[in-house]
Amino acid sequence: MSIDFNSPSFDDRLHLVDFTKTTPAILSQETNQALDDAHAFLDNIENGNTADTPIATIDQFDELVRAIHRPFGVLSHLNSVMSDEDIRHTHHELLPKLSEFGVRVGQSKPLYDLYKAVESTLQDSTDIARIRAVYLALQSFDLSGVGLPDDKKNEFAKIQSELSVLSAQFSDNVLDATAAFALPLTNEQLDGITPNGLALLKSAGEHYKAKHPNKSLPTDYVATLDVPMYLAVMQYATDRKLRETLYHAYHTRASDQATFTGEKDGQESKFDNSDIMARILKLRTDKARLLGYKDYTGVSLATKMAENHEQIEEFLLNLAQKALPFAKQDLREIQEFAKTLGLDDVQPWDIAFISEKLQNAKYSLDSEAIRPYFPAPVVLDGMFDIIKTLFGVRFVAKDAPVWHKDVQFYEVHDKDGLIGGAYIDLYARSGKSSGAWLSDFQSKNISLSGSQTLPVCFVVGNFSPAVGDKPSLLTHDEVLTLFHEFGHALHHLLTKVSIADVSGISGVEWDAVELPSQFMENFAWDKSGIAKISRHVQTDEPLPDDKLTAMLNAKNFQSGLQTLRQIEFALFDLRIHAGNFDEYEQILTAINQVRKQVAVIMPPANNRFANSFAHIFAGGYAAGYYSYKWAELLSADAFGVFEDNAGEVGVINPSIGQAFYENILAMGGSRTAKENFIAFAGREAKIDALLRHSGFGDD
Repeated sequence: MSIDFNSPSFDDRLHLVDFTKTTPAILSQETNQALDDAHAFLDNIENGNTADTPIATIDQFDELVRAIHRPFGVLSHLNSVMSDEDIRHTHHELLPKLSEFGVRVGQSKPLYDLYKAVESTLQDSTDIARIRAVYLALQSFDLSGVGLPDDKKNEFAKIQSELSVLSAQFSDNVLDATAAFALPLTNEQLDGITPNGLALLKSAGEHYKAKHPNKSLPTDYVATLDVPMYLAVMQYATDRKLRETLYHAYHTRASDQATFTGEKDGQESKFDNSDIMARILKLRTDKARLLGYKDYTGVSLATKMAENHEQIEEFLLNLAQKALPFAKQDLREIQEFAKTLGLDDVQPWDIAFISEKLQNAKYSLDSEAIRPYFPAPVVLDGMFDIIKTLFGVRFVAKDAPVWHKDVQFYEVHDKDGLIGGAYIDLYARSGKSSGAWLSDFQSKNISLSGSQTLPVCFVVGNFSPAVGDKPSLLTHDEVLTLFHEFGHALHHLLTKVSIADVSGISGVEWDAVELPSQFMENFAWDKSGIAKISRHVQTDEPLPDDKLTAMLNAKNFQSGLQTLRQIEFALFDLRIHAGNFDEYEQILTAINQVRKQVAVIMPPANNRFANSFAHIFAGGYAAGYYSYKWAELLSADAFGVFEDNAGEVGVINPSIGQAFYENILAMGGSRTAKENFIAFAGREAKIDALLRHSGFGDD
């Protein structure tokens, strides 16, 4: 049977999903039916059985493609936020079919010829969005092997299909390896952990007892590798051995070095991503060579701002040189302070613990002491207020069918009415992939027939959940992550482009897509911004001046170390995709070489962080992780324009906000990111603001 995805109580342009009616079986059926319809239409195109104009035919086909991605998008989303065996099996069963269809579309010469026909009609057009959409579509055909001979097309299709399955397996292994560790704690091991941390560990204990009803526990507390619970131990537990145990468990996930609790049952090999990683790299190299590139970085950079591998390396190594003296000073400071704690031999599992105490001593800043000032509802309301002031849009909470009780739905309105919708799912739980992300579930689009779709997105986090009768209390790092993901959401929601392929985030170069997200983080550091998002959970008092001053003074605390860490990840990603690797040992050698070049803190030999590096092995950042630093240059420079024009109103400036809206957020991918930035700032981006914001000076 078919289901109606739309909720009749909402504007039909939102096409909201009724999550109470979705099941894996129904979503699979809907996806398969949509695939059949699209394949049949493509058959007609390839057989010359289309009477409409090229642009009308493409528009009709695009509608059919969106009908595929709608149910599969829901299924894929549920696999990330509510994964179970049924959802996972159904999702993975469909992946080869989606891959097969994607390859067929990308290699369809008749469809390609339709786009070329449309391109020829746009030579004198002023419709920049349509021109850009067609240009990107033709580029996508080239990168899908449309010009390959038939035997090579078949080889390409097999590679794409296998890559889609391997990426899903990689993600599964990280999720399962994370869930396979749960360590019951003794009373002695609880020493130093904050009340909020204890509450989190107790909630993990309740989950553990429900899962293992016949096991007795020494206490009600259980340590897991879910990030809020993990950090509760690593930052505060005085038991050094406990910190070491968790450190090794976390940094060896999904590898042959992995640590498990209870019976191992061969899980080490079951969840080991090593062979998968080597195979993914081998297939990406094969794909690149089929397309005429010497390595996969060429494929990746074809659709990015950066021109080539050498340009990125130069940028990263130059930034590393700027950060290195500051990072060395950060480490010396840690080592000296550690001696006051009786630690003469600082190990990686001590860094977070020492740093927390050092930050408190240096700036009178206790991360846990400021947490009560950031209740999640207060932060959300304050962030929405900042967004309204800057961009003139309102987030209005509405009751809508959702996939979990903690999820909230908001309509988004500007002065003329409804412009989109956002689902917000902020808290960590079992079955949810780690990290935070924005899923651009549904793009803004107006078809040639006049049917309209407004943008809808999913904002997902893994923040500290509510405990007892208190709302979730966020760390400032979690606040920054929330602002970051909402920067992505605004990019998606505030678009004024009505062609889905270039509206919102779609069509934006990957190394520029982080610009709005990193830009928004600045408002969670601004004094007037913090005043809007902070209020004590019990007293409603604002964040006291001494704590605010301490926070602002500590903004660049250990920024040297943090910058080198990001550069380490970026160089590693770039080099393994330029190395044409096909063995796991080559991957380990590459990360060790990068660390010798740019790192100042060396992890133990069993460290296997790459085995859970989902951004590049299961996400879209392959040969593109440098994008975070590349876009940070853009975002820092963009915020510098707000700083330069602060005046009496400060950086939450509606007039500059409107310029950012019109020239960057509204334009989406209809122009290049470089053109958008120049239109906003009046010049090309410079590195000065990034160095200043990082505390590295202006040189």
